[in-house]
Amino acid sequence: MAQNEKWVFIVNPTAGGGRGRVILPELEKQVSDRSLAAKIVLTEKHGHATEISRKYLEQGYSHIIAVGGDGTMNEVASPLIGHLEVTTGLISAGTGNDFIQILGFPDRFTEAHWDIFFNQVVIAMDAGQVNGMHFLNGMGLGFDAQVAAENYVEPGKVAAGNGKGKYIWHILKTLLFYRECQVKIESRGNTQETDCFINTISIGRRFAGSFLLTPEAIANDGLLDVCMIKKLNLLQRLKILTMVPKGTHIKDEKVDYYQTEKLTIDFGEKVPFHVDGELFFDTTFEVSLLPSVLNIIYNPGGDHFFNPG
Repeated sequence: MAQNEKWVFIVNPTAGGGRGRVILPELEKQVSDRSLAAKIVLTEKHGHATEISRKYLEQGYSHIIAVGGDGTMNEVASPLIGHLEVTTGLISAGTGNDFIQILGFPDRFTEAHWDIFFNQVVIAMDAGQVNGMHFLNGMGLGFDAQVAAENYVEPGKVAAGNGKGKYIWHILKTLLFYRECQVKIESRGNTQETDCFINTISIGRRFAGSFLLTPEAIANDGLLDVCMIKKLNLLQRLKILTMVPKGTHIKDEKVDYYQTEKLTIDFGEKVPFHVDGELFFDTTFEVSLLPSVLNIIYNPGGDHFFNPG
């Protein structure tokens, strides 16, 4: 480690049902064993990781690292967009852990992965932008956003009932009763109006733990991957959703899969959408690609989603 490196680890202790707190002793040991000049700071509320990240950016820290899930990574990275003098990274401790797949690391680090992480192989990755917010993995509209809206629990509150069982119930209910909205999409110089079941726009490939909605996405190719699934009847929905875990759905005639640098989506009414797993509502969406704006640690020997160059 260079002598002028200053590290801060921003830990979400509630990530992964408490996994963020469980990982703390191992993180402290790793920092101590490597004699890092490092601080470990715990978040206390939704949005706190962004405040902490901005504070240490202003103080000139060289490494600002997230410990948690996709939402924590998004919060930590947002102030760092465009600051290529800073290195970021993720020690995964979330539930779905979709973003970590981009970097070639597993959901849970072994000793070998800690060594790879602190060896600091860094690459500049792209980010997406929608209505003033950033996304590192992706954003979604339609069926999956409606499931998120049905299952939404305000930050700081505890969900009633069994979390996993409740989530599965919302998937089944939405699968049966979701009604596609009419949407206007402008992209690549074309405008189309359609009924859309799912519209995913991404930097990464994986969503909801096992769904490869954008299986050809590369996180530093200067392009957004768009997967638009058109209106489906129930049998078609079941067919498509069985194909998504392997990414073979993009060959189906009901799927429009393409790459672009920007697009505009207009629903004409407020609808739910998610950004790196966080739920929001809006009517019109201005989506664009920000190329090579984040320096991040990745595993060059892992199954990552980068063009190494």
